[in-house]
Amino acid sequence: MKRSFALAALSLFLNSDSSLAFTGSQSAFLSAAGSTRLSATAVDSDTTFDLTAYLTAKKGPIEAALDASIVSTQKETDKICESMSYSLMAGGKRVRPVMCIAACEMVGGSEDVAMPCAVSLEMIHTMSLIHDDLPAMDDDDLRRGEPTNHVVYGEDVAILAGDAMLSTSFEHVARYTPKDKVSADRVVDVIVRLGKCVGAEGLAGGQVMDLECEAKENATLEELRWIHTHKTAALLVAAVACGAVLGGASDEEVAACEEFGTKIGLAFQVADDILDVTASTEELGKTAGKDLDADKTTYVKLLGLEGAKEEAKRLADEAKAALLNKFDAEKAAPLLAIADYIVNRKN
Repeated sequence: MKRSFALAALSLFLNSDSSLAFTGSQSAFLSAAGSTRLSATAVDSDTTFDLTAYLTAKKGPIEAALDASIVSTQKETDKICESMSYSLMAGGKRVRPVMCIAACEMVGGSEDVAMPCAVSLEMIHTMSLIHDDLPAMDDDDLRRGEPTNHVVYGEDVAILAGDAMLSTSFEHVARYTPKDKVSADRVVDVIVRLGKCVGAEGLAGGQVMDLECEAKENATLEELRWIHTHKTAALLVAAVACGAVLGGASDEEVAACEEFGTKIGLAFQVADDILDVTASTEELGKTAGKDLDADKTTYVKLLGLEGAKEEAKRLADEAKAALLNKFDAEKAAPLLAIADYIVNRKN
């Protein structure tokens, strides 16, 4: 049997009254997952994996954990907690939390072990979106189909909400990772990885280079890859590597996860660049054509649309190969399926 993703079941799910029904970009995530097929070269053709069912099973616990992660305990913190929750609970695909849990399970760990880190990753990602949308950065007033944080709460509160989200992310993973299941050394390793992914060699450094390359003449593919290895891929690397560390992976297994994360992170950005010029604002849930208007250096600008599509496929294939060199296809199936979703998504 070839790998397939139960489109009929997906349709029934999305049109049911289930309390786990997805909305907005989450339903788009499921829709894309339902129509994705893993390439025959990536997996045994006699194996089936239903990505839709997997995502559905993860959705409820992840959303519940995120919702419980930010609670105001006194009236003085009501406003900043409201601002933090506004962006954290605004929907989204939850790709990073899912990948963290999938990597942990792939090496023999469990969902409860990975969940605090999964929440932490989504907090860091949300912080980056709040700050990216600010007038001093990408200056956008729409995110996930809703007004951006600074439009609702003001630039001052948005900046502080992002700062608070970042510090809370480290506190959360340190405080709530099960101490009876994960050694202190591994928790420290995870915190170090999370810190690195958001620093000068991660999101912040990549964003600075991205800003410097706006309207730059003769920007190179090498510069673009550096930007997005750090700005986009770093957090995906952290997601799969931290999940593997928490699950008890060996150094070699963690290295394979890092390679997968780097390649699929770059593929994610190439797909974003393609969507910026091919999708509508309604489909994206954010302003379409922003990169073109800002004259940003993108894969489409340097490679052309067809060249960018080929680059995304190449990177996804290399990402899957990195996992299959170390892990059984059955155990790696969720991450392999997500890799295909990333390059075939519509938002």
